[in-house]
Amino acid sequence: MAKARALLSVYDKTGIAEFAAELAKLGYEIISTGGTYKHLKEAGIEVKEVSEVTGFPEALDGRVKTLHPAVHAGILARRGDKSHMDRIKELGITPVDIVVNNLYPFKQTISKDNVTLQEAIENIDIGGPSMLRAAAKNFESVTVITDPADYAPVLHELNENGDTSVETRSKLAAKAFARTAQYDALIASYLGKQAGIGMLPDILTLTYEKIQDMRYGENPHQKGAFYREPLAGKGMLTNVRQLHGKELSYNNVNDLHGALELCREFDEPTAVASKHSNPCGVGSADNICDAYMKAYTSDPTSVYGGVIVCNREIDAETAVFMSKNPSLLDIILAPSFSDEAFKILAKKKNVRLMTLAGMENKMPDGAYDFKKVSGGLLVQEADNTLLPDNWLNVVTSRKPTDKEIEDMIFAWKLVKYAKSNGIAIGKDKQSLGIGPGQVNRIWPTIQAIEHAKESLGADILKGAALASDAFFPFDDCATAAAEAGITAIIQPGGSLNDKASIDECDKFGIAMVFTGMRHFRH
Repeated sequence: MAKARALLSVYDKTGIAEFAAELAKLGYEIISTGGTYKHLKEAGIEVKEVSEVTGFPEALDGRVKTLHPAVHAGILARRGDKSHMDRIKELGITPVDIVVNNLYPFKQTISKDNVTLQEAIENIDIGGPSMLRAAAKNFESVTVITDPADYAPVLHELNENGDTSVETRSKLAAKAFARTAQYDALIASYLGKQAGIGMLPDILTLTYEKIQDMRYGENPHQKGAFYREPLAGKGMLTNVRQLHGKELSYNNVNDLHGALELCREFDEPTAVASKHSNPCGVGSADNICDAYMKAYTSDPTSVYGGVIVCNREIDAETAVFMSKNPSLLDIILAPSFSDEAFKILAKKKNVRLMTLAGMENKMPDGAYDFKKVSGGLLVQEADNTLLPDNWLNVVTSRKPTDKEIEDMIFAWKLVKYAKSNGIAIGKDKQSLGIGPGQVNRIWPTIQAIEHAKESLGADILKGAALASDAFFPFDDCATAAAEAGITAIIQPGGSLNDKASIDECDKFGIAMVFTGMRHFRH
């Protein structure tokens, strides 16, 4: 019986010498290429260069090494097919039983700053994916390994049973095809951008890496997991670090996402409270403690069981208020926690404490926004623009004051992240009331007004600004705003009935501006 053969050719050499040594003890002949061959040789392992097997030297600066029938026929020959086995015997080819390869580091290369196109191209592996696909196709006979984490379980099976099971080989094959699919998707995306192909190409190939399984999905009877884009930049939610508390659920991550994206809109110290991916309390101030107190007092009822995202370090003073408030805070995310703040908050075992470096980094240009639909996927550019140039189109007789403009911009940031139809009311860098996700526009207007009265008192609305994520179809929202004491409105405009709302604002002395941009969020 021919000696079992393993082909080891890896870029990431983690654990490969130890794995090869164990294979050698089991009687495997080790064949290898270039740097892996040298690494194994230096480790004292008996190894044969692939060029000895093929009778052909490595060529083109290593671009051609394993692309040879002596290699691929040995991998692809079906052991149960007599004609296959007779043929490779006639050709003097030995079957390859184990293939280990983890590909050139294309992702790591294009992640570097100022990488050149030539550098990227030279890190596109050709022989590696070919070997992996060949071995994975023939998983009935061949064990294919792409991940150093699989060395130990494969060795365990080889020691226990003399071979890997077909079930194990099948799983490893699926993993190999997933790896090569991801690899090709990254290359296609990178070269598409280099070639100037738009972000919505005819063929959209996406790839993600699992970060962790969720405690459960949107509901406890659903499973869920959290995946990241392979090239996710600094400050993205996929880089969050958990310091304390139980593991996250699907809804936790979704709530964090909405709160984080809203918090990115602010440069000054800001706290955002979120519930069911809608903002429910937002405050900005000169320090994070005052910002948090504004966010909390704007709607303490909704903050209960919610998520808090702060864009400054949580200090001891803020932590004291967070721990003493009657609200149960589910998650607190910030760039960092002072030692004293962490000690205070960690006493609450159910609160999750999370940190994220680079929180100020906004979603990069070219980012996608997805919505799954039956049998397909809706894809669009991420909504990265807050206001267009020359947005201040005053349509009423009275112009807004500088203070009202400041309040309008604040409220506009809030309504951008409220589910549609959405209304947000703000004043003095504090959310007063937010009405999200209704099937008409008057309901969220009334809801936002009532929330403000309930939490902060009716007088708080005098001189406040109201933002609407889309135009007013009727004048009822302007009427409700006037009756509440609101003096400034910001909305996209564009309704056939705009004049009715303008006339109503003029009647009550409300300043209203049209932005010409809407922010639907479904």
